[in-house]
Amino acid sequence: MGITKNRQSAQALAEICKKAFPQREIAEIKEPDGGMCNATYDIRFTDGFSAILKLAPDKPHGLLTNEISMMETEVSAMRLAAERTSVKVPQVYFYDKSRTLCTSDYFFMEKMDGESWFSLNDRFDEATKSRLSENVGRIEKELSEIKGDHFGILGDSEHHFRTQYDFLRFLIGNVLGDAERRNVPIGVDSETILSALSADRAIFDEVAAPSFVHWDMWEGNIFIKNGEISGIIDWERAMWADPFMDDRFREHNRNSSFLRGFGIDRLTETELRRIYWYDVFLYLSMLTEPTYREYEDDWQFRWIEPIFRRVIARLIPPLCESIK
Repeated sequence: MGITKNRQSAQALAEICKKAFPQREIAEIKEPDGGMCNATYDIRFTDGFSAILKLAPDKPHGLLTNEISMMETEVSAMRLAAERTSVKVPQVYFYDKSRTLCTSDYFFMEKMDGESWFSLNDRFDEATKSRLSENVGRIEKELSEIKGDHFGILGDSEHHFRTQYDFLRFLIGNVLGDAERRNVPIGVDSETILSALSADRAIFDEVAAPSFVHWDMWEGNIFIKNGEISGIIDWERAMWADPFMDDRFREHNRNSSFLRGFGIDRLTETELRRIYWYDVFLYLSMLTEPTYREYEDDWQFRWIEPIFRRVIARLIPPLCESIK
């Protein structure tokens, strides 16, 4: 699962580290497990200082159309969250876009304390999971209180949108195009999906102003230390959008504890319908991604396909029978 990873030689990594930290000497370099897009290295220096190095892909092969300026997005999002919220995010130590030492952008960031919620989840009882979910809801709410002046991907300077509908139409149109180009069997033709989305245009009018949204706050991106949230990582897909676009509102993740932390007693019918459309965008992306990334097995497709079918059938009732 590494065709997009711009891995570097030991000599190249040494030069990159020397540019960022000219007074330090490398003691150890490790490539952590996990991660499906960027190349990532855990760097330890002889004086005890540590940092995480992330390198963006240097070629479009393996990327979806919506994966735009992800490193610029991540650095900008972490800096914004650090400046405007109490949310613990990694400090950005050094960001290089010159491409003089490397064929892509890269940055060094603080190494987070703790371990990912995903890696610890089996050790937590239901009360702990509920408490953590409620705290994630509070974090999401704080982020959403930062407002932007347009809808769009945070680091994308080219595509700005006046409305949430226009932004979502752009995103869904792109991923449907990706699926068609590689013959991904999503089970519903693109025109049917886009026509249904167009018919629902008015439900997005409630989203008056774009909010700062992480978008990918699943358990793997939430760090835990001593039973508390110690940091949030992977901001590369942050956007200006409806707060309901984040992963925690998705069909497979949404729960009452999170909603309580966010400050929601119950979702209205219109809010739920918007959420279903955001489900469709994520699940289309997850159905299409394995083909582009050339994953060795199809577990992600098999896991998400029935969830996608369930959600799309709610939005387009005539599909209930045809996509079973």
